[in-house]
Amino acid sequence: MNKLLTTVFALAVACVTVASHAQEIKGDAKAGQKKIDMCIGCHGIVGYQASFPEVYKVPKISGQGAKYIVAALNAYKKGERKHPTMRGIADSLSDQDMADVAAYYSVHGVVEGAALPATATVQPSPEVDALLKKAACVSCHGANFAKPIDPSYPKIAGQNADYLYVALKAYKTENNPNVGRSNGVMGAIAKQFSNAELKALAKYVSSLEGDLKTVPESKFR
Repeated sequence: MNKLLTTVFALAVACVTVASHAQEIKGDAKAGQKKIDMCIGCHGIVGYQASFPEVYKVPKISGQGAKYIVAALNAYKKGERKHPTMRGIADSLSDQDMADVAAYYSVHGVVEGAALPATATVQPSPEVDALLKKAACVSCHGANFAKPIDPSYPKIAGQNADYLYVALKAYKTENNPNVGRSNGVMGAIAKQFSNAELKALAKYVSSLEGDLKTVPESKFR
């Protein structure tokens, strides 16, 4: 029993130590501005399209939540998200780099004092409304899809529809070394729907007002 208690205590201390270390990593937006050269070639060009695994506009990341950006980069680094280019970029970043880049993009292009409506202002069709209720999207992403209940979840209102569609399909993909996303919750949700239904959901969410935007970098204007 004493050995068991000692082991449990040691694990508890280790968890607290890791958590404390994670809490100590605070992003610096000014430092992040010096670390985004590898980001702006895609995310700093309005309408820029990726070509793998299909053609789609890269996600808008200016105005996205910092903790979500860090979570996403870590998922690429761990291989939970398999996009080869993003995995390569994430592998090159330290925890501090990720925090700094995330801090930069979380305030990039944000208009001080601007406020979004508490609920979605565009009403879905009855068909899409049924899909939203089945997926229970608002339970994580918020009633306006722009204020997630946990900061490690993404804002999705106003995100590019084709990106959302590709991302949702990725949660359904299995046994592919270069395509797919591993997330128990999102995987279970996405697999309930046909690709046509996922496309309808993505199109609706993209039509909503949100914080997300692509801010052209000066060299691309």
